[in-house]
Amino acid sequence: MSAAGAGTGEGAGRLPHLDAAGRAHVVDVSAKPVTVREARAEGRVLCSPQVLGMLTAGGLPKGDALAVARIAGLQAAKRTPDLVPLAHPVAVHGVAVDLDVEADGVRIASAVRTADRTGVEMEALTCVVVAALAFVDMVKAVDRHARITDVRVVAKSGGRSGDWVAEDAGGR
Repeated sequence: MSAAGAGTGEGAGRLPHLDAAGRAHVVDVSAKPVTVREARAEGRVLCSPQVLGMLTAGGLPKGDALAVARIAGLQAAKRTPDLVPLAHPVAVHGVAVDLDVEADGVRIASAVRTADRTGVEMEALTCVVVAALAFVDMVKAVDRHARITDVRVVAKSGGRSGDWVAEDAGGR
């Protein structure tokens, strides 16, 4: 990196993850202050009434799908830079994963916290997606039509852009 602002994307009309030649690169965040940051994400896995019944009765053939999905989500949040090429390695200080059985499937929610120079939205999303993948893997023998849907960031706090909550996120 050379001139001031190189790699920061602060030039007029430039995207921060592209250099002057239009090549992808990891943005240099070394000049940014360390702040406490949090991101929350959610998603759903829609599945059959048979799966939902087996979840509540504890009878899925592969075992406790909710526990496996929770652990997979926790691991994934910490491995995000290995999976998302332009994501910064950040010190993940806290991860929570909640799986709630609903009428038509399972809602997965994550909250990821750090004290670092960049946010953890990608970590929160990766947590939800991998938890959902693990859940589908656990139930696919019973429901080949289970599907992941509605994955999104629902809130973030900290950093230069401040706090944000999706309008339809309610109190989640």
